[in-house]
Amino acid sequence: MRYAQGGGLTDAERAMRERLRLQAVERFEGGQKNGEIAAVLRVSVRSVERWRRDWRERGEAGVLSKGSPGRSRLSDIQIARLERELEHGPLAHGWTDQRWTLARIKTMIGRLFHVSYTVEGTWQLMKRHGWSWQQPARRAIERDDEVVEGLEEGDLAAGKSIAAERGAWVVFEDEAGQSMTPPRARTWGRIGQTPGVRVRGRGSGRVSMAGMTCYKAGERSRLIYAVREYRGRKDEPKGFGWRDFRDLIVRAHAQLGGPIVLIWDNVCLHLTAGIREFIAANTEWLTVFQLPTYAPDLNPQEGIWSLVKRDIGNLAAADLSQVTRAVKRKLKMLQYRPEVIDGCLAGTDLALDM
Repeated sequence: MRYAQGGGLTDAERAMRERLRLQAVERFEGGQKNGEIAAVLRVSVRSVERWRRDWRERGEAGVLSKGSPGRSRLSDIQIARLERELEHGPLAHGWTDQRWTLARIKTMIGRLFHVSYTVEGTWQLMKRHGWSWQQPARRAIERDDEVVEGLEEGDLAAGKSIAAERGAWVVFEDEAGQSMTPPRARTWGRIGQTPGVRVRGRGSGRVSMAGMTCYKAGERSRLIYAVREYRGRKDEPKGFGWRDFRDLIVRAHAQLGGPIVLIWDNVCLHLTAGIREFIAANTEWLTVFQLPTYAPDLNPQEGIWSLVKRDIGNLAAADLSQVTRAVKRKLKMLQYRPEVIDGCLAGTDLALDM
């Protein structure tokens, strides 16, 4: 029997087994013999004998039951220790990459407790204690996790207090860019043949985007953005300057109609003298906090950029204007989807009580 990656039967194989057992129950009720049933269903006679015994003892539910998962050979204390070691990651235990496979977890159990598990038994053990095979989120090695963990008690807590006192909007800002080469998106293709996506080999330029996700208790979440094209012409700005950020903040203040608690990262353009002077001159309605370095997953605007990039995946644009139109169309659509903007905030696990 073939096993899925991560251990255990695949969903299709489980469904096939359920169908076979149901057919066996019907034939039990019809009085057919074990050998006849095994030949028709193409299973072993011993399997049919076991199903019939379960059917006699517990009825149809007994045949369809998956049975007891078995008693774990590890105590609760050992399980807790194993989970702590797994949370340290494979690098801490001598592996060069950062994937916990069932074989490696099996090895860890042997190292720690001198207990031998099969791969399938390891899968059952991990599933029973709330672990599953997942796509990991990438994080920079330079990231300071202690600073990130203290965010709820530090700047973010202060920002929430100020927003509550002033009736202010909590605004997250971030920038992104897109060239003529589109992001790669998944597509169907023949097995063994990598699908090809044709893109323009000629042409240059870049679309720069700056966006703000805005949240306030009792109000519909907002998305405010600015888009700029760069075509490589002489004296043409390649992206946004500090004055563009200043103007975007002023526009957000006018559209939101209230004070702003602005949260953004430590990119150098956010720290220029012009921006600092602008912030100091408008403290009556503007308060600014910096996100920790290498922590893009804490900014809900990153979720907006992910949705935009996914929408233009594999786009065979004829020119830069087509890329710009596609970006603006997606951003405009998201402005009318406050539930999506709220979802981007929920994805950061930041508790803003919006």
